[in-house]
Amino acid sequence: MNAARGAGVHVFGVRHLSPAGAYHVTDYLEQVQPTAVLIEGPSDATSEITHLTNGSTKPPVAILAFTEELPVRTVLWPFAVYSPEYQAMLWACKKGAHCAFIDLPSSSAVCLQDVRGEITHPLTQKADEDGGTETSETGNRDSEEIELDPEGVPDEVGRDSNYLYNRIAEISGEVDYDTYWERSFEHNLCPDAYRQAILAYSGQMRELTEEQERKNHRLEYAYNAVREAYMCRQIAETIAAGHKPENVVVICGAYHASALHDLSMAMTDDELKELPSRKTKLTLMPYSYLKLSSLAGYGAGNIAPYYFEMMWEHMRRGTLGDLPHHYLSSVAVDMRKAGTHRSTAEVIEAVRLAESLAALHDGQAPTLRDLRDAAKTLLGRGELSVIAESLARTEVGTAIGSLAEGVSQTPIQDDMNRQLKRLKLEKYKTAVASDLVLDLRENRRVSSEEAAYLDLNRSFLFHRLKLLGIHFAQDKASSEERAIWAEQWIVQWSPEVEIEVVESTLLGETVETAAGFVLQQRLENCGTIAEASALIAIAYECGMIHQMEAGRQTLQRLAVESQDVVQIAAAARKLSQLIRYGGIRRMDTSPLVPLLQQLFMRACLFLYDASQCNDEVAQAMASAMSEMNHIASEHSDEVDERLWLQELSRLSDRDDAHPLLSGLACAILLERSDISAEQCAGEVSRRLSPGIPADLGAGWFEGLAMRNRYALLSRMSLWEQLNEYICTLENEEFVRALVFLRRAFSAFSPKEKTMVAELLGELWGANTEQIAEILMDDLKEEEAQMLNELNDFDFEDF
Repeated sequence: MNAARGAGVHVFGVRHLSPAGAYHVTDYLEQVQPTAVLIEGPSDATSEITHLTNGSTKPPVAILAFTEELPVRTVLWPFAVYSPEYQAMLWACKKGAHCAFIDLPSSSAVCLQDVRGEITHPLTQKADEDGGTETSETGNRDSEEIELDPEGVPDEVGRDSNYLYNRIAEISGEVDYDTYWERSFEHNLCPDAYRQAILAYSGQMRELTEEQERKNHRLEYAYNAVREAYMCRQIAETIAAGHKPENVVVICGAYHASALHDLSMAMTDDELKELPSRKTKLTLMPYSYLKLSSLAGYGAGNIAPYYFEMMWEHMRRGTLGDLPHHYLSSVAVDMRKAGTHRSTAEVIEAVRLAESLAALHDGQAPTLRDLRDAAKTLLGRGELSVIAESLARTEVGTAIGSLAEGVSQTPIQDDMNRQLKRLKLEKYKTAVASDLVLDLRENRRVSSEEAAYLDLNRSFLFHRLKLLGIHFAQDKASSEERAIWAEQWIVQWSPEVEIEVVESTLLGETVETAAGFVLQQRLENCGTIAEASALIAIAYECGMIHQMEAGRQTLQRLAVESQDVVQIAAAARKLSQLIRYGGIRRMDTSPLVPLLQQLFMRACLFLYDASQCNDEVAQAMASAMSEMNHIASEHSDEVDERLWLQELSRLSDRDDAHPLLSGLACAILLERSDISAEQCAGEVSRRLSPGIPADLGAGWFEGLAMRNRYALLSRMSLWEQLNEYICTLENEEFVRALVFLRRAFSAFSPKEKTMVAELLGELWGANTEQIAEILMDDLKEEEAQMLNELNDFDFEDF
């Protein structure tokens, strides 16, 4: 493989997302009529060219490579309809020419990213802005996405040498480098002038950057040398296969163009064997203009994908001069749709202004910057905010590409597409977010069972995707008013969703099996009954009966050893909800009933012991007792309600338990009519007797006031005893009692507070309206501060 054999090979340097580049590449290929078209791209993806050029393929699309083992790393090569490489593929397919990718295979590209660490290259990291990696819920999946750089110039070098680009823009009199590029290259329709200018420009940039690259980024320089050596080898092998050098056209990033003319640097067999490699798989995926743009992606100098698509279409039709009219009228149309009318005359004046701005720079046609300024001045009338959304839609667009059904898909992608089609969700595969309200009940107005439970099956899919960390559907927080059978989701597709689907292929070949695998792993690793009950609920939401059974067994095993009443009550509450509403999801929840009974019994048996606790735990215990009482009422036929009432009576009678919980037990018993009014009065008299410390007396009353307040408010004797008790307290004890009483009354409604005022007015012989006004009035700042300090005060010093 010597240099002579490469003499005559045609190398065309491009910007990877350039309408002018695509236009001139197509024209150049028509002139040369090559038998082989070689393109910068992963060599192991050459077989995907057939699918990329399929008539059903609609760009933007991307080649996605992903590692076969965890942690998953993904590499992306995106293409738009105006990508020179994509147009070169289409030309080769149409003419029957040999077409192949010639860059490093994805297996080596991924590996060399690890070697280079945070240094990036023409395959620029997407990941985080700081160059980090991403981890998702489905495991420790360090997923690094890598995308093509616009001109083939090392991106890190570009960042460190940013002054070069700024200097170029400054010398040319432009406000930024992108405007300089568009005015100098994108509007240049002279074929030879364009190609020669690109070669000269890239040669100079390479000369300027390589010196700094060698000095500051030796790994980056070495990486590019490896890539170029590999590409030279691929070119040489194409020639050796029988293609004459003059019949070979190479399409590559402009930065590499000068290096690929000299095949003497081609990689040897020994060097090829030394290339690091990690097993990868390839697939194609739809991409989006939003992702291609600098708004949400790496940008690649392609700040306005839809605008450049417009430019490409006008170039093809030979009407590039009409681009300003098309752009500005599109902005005006979008504004009209949003309710802001702009006249045709204003659009015409905007076009004239853009052309005048271009003339000031000796430009052939207005650039995007000129068009934006004209739109802001005439259509926005000086205000950018007026036209901002319309500009975004006209410049970036909402397009998402598509592939022919079954084209180069992983099994889980195929399953995902089948599910979307089966559940009539294909129309939601768009970059525009949509609200979707699901009714889980049977639709009796349709004939088939599939249609009758369409929303239910959609819900199962959405919950499974959520479990896998695939963000296609996001559930809205439920409100108390929403019915148990209704769900509301925000549905939106993006390239990131496609990547998340592909990464899940390591977990299973279908969405259901992958979700089942993740849930099973979590069950095996969970160590608390709260976590186990949450996983049972997830399995229920996902419609996965086998995982529900596995979760039941896990929870039963953990419950045997647990004495944590708070956790037991929370788990029992989840089971109670599933058992009560299980029919909505057509799930048999009867196997959960024995487990609910077991949990309920354990909570009852450990209730008294758990009630000997501090104030912080007492609040959680109070919530747990309310949950348990709710379960006892809802499932009186399934659980041992008698045992519950027996333990409540025991807790209510004991003086060594936390007074808040004893008071709450008494309130529940009174509410359920398990104790009489006389028994309650006796307990009040005992608990609020003179000499009882404030934390016992007032604390007990706080618990009593947590439930059944109207019954308490109807008993004047209770308030008389509370009044007498408070009057007997010493100053220190009174201050201490304020903490408990404040908490007790803070949960009362305004109406209940008014009733308390009336009772106190009657007791004290005072004006009830004045007392109500004092009770309802907001605390002064110093009063609120004093009470807040009391909550944290250590009364043990008394």
